[in-house]
Amino acid sequence: MKKKLAILVALVPFISFSQDDLLKEIDSVSTNEKVESAFKGLKIVNLESTKLAAKGDLYFIVAHRFGSIKDGIEGFFGLDNAVTQLKFVYGATDWLTVSAARSEPAYDFSVKYSLVPQRTEGFPLSIVGFNSIAFNNTLRPSLYPNMSSSDRMIFVNQILVSRKVSSNLSLELAPTHFHENFVIDDNQDNSQFAIGMGGRYKFAKRWSLNVDYIAHLNRSDSSSFRDPLSIGVDLETGGHVFQMHFSNSQGIHEAGFLGNTTGMWERQEIYFGFNLLRVF
Repeated sequence: MKKKLAILVALVPFISFSQDDLLKEIDSVSTNEKVESAFKGLKIVNLESTKLAAKGDLYFIVAHRFGSIKDGIEGFFGLDNAVTQLKFVYGATDWLTVSAARSEPAYDFSVKYSLVPQRTEGFPLSIVGFNSIAFNNTLRPSLYPNMSSSDRMIFVNQILVSRKVSSNLSLELAPTHFHENFVIDDNQDNSQFAIGMGGRYKFAKRWSLNVDYIAHLNRSDSSSFRDPLSIGVDLETGGHVFQMHFSNSQGIHEAGFLGNTTGMWERQEIYFGFNLLRVF
């Protein structure tokens, strides 16, 4: 716990950079305008970014997470064991985005909404709310005869706080609460807390390096689950954003990676994946 809090304290100073420093870095000649494109993708890697869909835009997202590269050549380094998510995201207004997704492990539905935008002369941060509800398909009556349908429900609530520090660098913090109606570990609280942190560094015209990490704050001492760490790149290609990454979590939806990540980087329990976004 102390180590995780130390990580949080170390990253918090990015939100305290002065407004003058911000003005020097933003590529804008107008005053008091919204700061755009802190992130190009709707997600950093696993963690939601503060980017919202524009009003009327419809995104179709295909996300794959392959098996662990530890499987070696017998499992074609994980490519024989893929989890796929199909997701639709719609910009209902300029400040509200809604989505629905289906993968083998879960159905999930979410809303993301702007609370305060970052401005060139004004508030130095973007603050966005995110809420989702998921239905865990891995909890089946054949495995848990006494379970009810409500036991499959998982609720996620996040505040996403980002800052576009320069034209190349954006950072984000994401205080998170999620509630699982059913937990496998009897010692684990149903209500759980985490702090997500991530960033994007644009190193070429169409390429950026993305990293996110989510520290679980009240995990049971007897739990076998781990904190998800993900590293990847974004490639912008016209109407597409192609995201490729490695993570110790095979879960795609929030309910899957926030509290149920099993892989360990040091044991090569790493999953390759990609997200392909198309805007209509």
